[in-house]
Amino acid sequence: MRTPRGLEVPDECMQWTFARATGAGGQHVNKTASKATLTVLTADVAGSPTKVSRVRERLGESIVITSQESRSQWRNRQICVERLSAIIDEAAAPPPAPRRATRPSKGAVERRIASKKKHGDKKAGRRGDW
Repeated sequence: MRTPRGLEVPDECMQWTFARATGAGGQHVNKTASKATLTVLTADVAGSPTKVSRVRERLGESIVITSQESRSQWRNRQICVERLSAIIDEAAAPPPAPRRATRPSKGAVERRIASKKKHGDKKAGRRGDW
């Protein structure tokens, strides 16, 4: 399996287990092992050293993904692989750039003060002799 960011997980490193799923499905649920669980060790992920180190740092030693959305074991396997690809790509992404501190514009400060003054005048109008 290859992710959009260029990381690879060899097929032989994917460990699959199957079980009977829960939920709706009638007799089909009671007869088939359609729930799929995929386990991948992060040590088996190959690619750029920086991306691989980010994946290992953020995801730990192993990744476990389970799917029982479909009645088909084949479709649940596909869903697991898609989720694995998304999780690995998200973990391999570089951290966002730090926010640069900015100051409010002069107009924004003036509008804020005018709003506060208007609000205060409105409250002051409520006070008085009854």
